[in-house]
Amino acid sequence: MAKVIRLNRNKRRQLLADYLEPAEEVSIRRFTVAIVFLFSFLVTAYADDDESAKSVQQQPRFSSILVMDENAQASLGLKTIVVSSVRHQAEFEVVGKVVSFEPLLALRERYLVAQAELSGAKARLKQAGQNLDRQKGLFQNGVVAKRFLLDQETQALSDQAIVDAGQVRLMKIMNEARLLWGSELAKLALMPQAQKLEGFLSGQQKLLQIILPSNKQLDDKVDTIAVEPNGNRSQAYPAKLLSRSGQVDNSLPGESYFFLISEDRLRIGMKVTVWIPERSKKVSGIIVPESALIWYMDQEYVYIKSSSVKFTRRTIKSFLKIPEGYLIVEGLAEGEEVVITGAQMLLSTELRGQIPEED
Repeated sequence: MAKVIRLNRNKRRQLLADYLEPAEEVSIRRFTVAIVFLFSFLVTAYADDDESAKSVQQQPRFSSILVMDENAQASLGLKTIVVSSVRHQAEFEVVGKVVSFEPLLALRERYLVAQAELSGAKARLKQAGQNLDRQKGLFQNGVVAKRFLLDQETQALSDQAIVDAGQVRLMKIMNEARLLWGSELAKLALMPQAQKLEGFLSGQQKLLQIILPSNKQLDDKVDTIAVEPNGNRSQAYPAKLLSRSGQVDNSLPGESYFFLISEDRLRIGMKVTVWIPERSKKVSGIIVPESALIWYMDQEYVYIKSSSVKFTRRTIKSFLKIPEGYLIVEGLAEGEEVVITGAQMLLSTELRGQIPEED
């Protein structure tokens, strides 16, 4: 390793003075001194540069702090808010499907036909009972033979059997509707009046089915959920609980429910994103609008205004999508000033500052 030669200031001045003497006899000495001085300077500069390089390596390559004067901030249109902590109703997300109401209409048709047949069978049974009573009176008065009474009794028994079969058929259809579609939805489909079905027949109302994960349940107090085809929570619209379903999907063994939704954009067979509240669970955090959160290198960030001219890029590790924007569960503190407009411009400015200038 090269030995570092250090000369004090006075010695260097003396050597330079000797080097500048015009006498010829000191020419060789001047040359020697100049070489020594130059070597000392280069070795010292190399050592200083090496220490400087080590210092740079110990610092982060990219700084997350950006300094920007107020005029530059105004030109970017930056806006900030002072955030506060809130408790938010937790939700979990599932996929729902708009299903056809036609199978229920088919059940309704079978039910109405069976009901009409049963009404006819009951009418015939009533007539048979009246005929039987009349035959009994005639037989007791000796007007008709006993075989006529027996024939009428047989007819009455046959009509009773038809009524019993009709009642069993009706019960079968009702049970099928309850098992497949739930009691409330079955009641809606099988009611005598069809006024409440006009929305389904006209297409203004749709039937939405959701199947929960096996580890999730619908809270008893939940009767409304949020639905949106494109997964945009801020634009979701409500769906009202109709009935719990008895149907089970082998691929998704969780509980199934049917909801009523009024939305013209939905079509039969369309899959939608559904947000279901968890009444027993609330989450504390900071709510910020969507514009506050930025993505860079597969990581989420926000900018914190820590002084009038200083902005710090903060990593966000845990957040939830909510109608108001994002609920930051971890990464922000109450009272901090968060950039809500112009955060992307700050990131671009910061990244431009990290590009080295070419010579």
